[in-house]
Amino acid sequence: MNQADTSDDRPVVAAIAHDGSGDIDALLAAFADRQRRRGREVLGLVMRHRAPDQGCRAAMVLTDIRTGGEYLVSQPLGSDATACRADPQGFAQASEVFRDALEREPDLVVCNRFGALEAEGGGFAAELLALLERGIAVLTVVSPRHADAWQRFVGEATALDCDPATWEAWLDTVAPQRRAGVAPD
Repeated sequence: MNQADTSDDRPVVAAIAHDGSGDIDALLAAFADRQRRRGREVLGLVMRHRAPDQGCRAAMVLTDIRTGGEYLVSQPLGSDATACRADPQGFAQASEVFRDALEREPDLVVCNRFGALEAEGGGFAAELLALLERGIAVLTVVSPRHADAWQRFVGEATALDCDPATWEAWLDTVAPQRRAGVAPD
């Protein structure tokens, strides 16, 4: 079943343009939760930050929207470290959430970011491509520094402002309500 039937051949994907201001992670998690309460099947990962350990920056943890399972995706580098602290092994483990989404074909898959790893062909790049090829709607976040890589990765795609009402309007066009009779909040 292909949930995302559109009138053209563009992938059913949107990126939220985010400049680093505000808590996009909390907004995205709340959005996913609201869509699930409305009866949509939403799978994917959202970022949470744990309190920093002694001398380190806050740990980055990806949370599975469906199960609440957590994946540590950062290395505990010192607070003054300048190296990338992303942990490729953590991302590899978390990618199982997207592989599961390929089997379930939900209304929407949320990917916390299209970031540096994906821009270089790693991270969740393979899983995102597989979801797009299957026609499953994907919503992610892209910072200005990765916007060019995002466009090369996906081609023409919808860009959304950092406004959950805009995200919902987009989703309404690509993934109509799955269950009749579910009242909006």
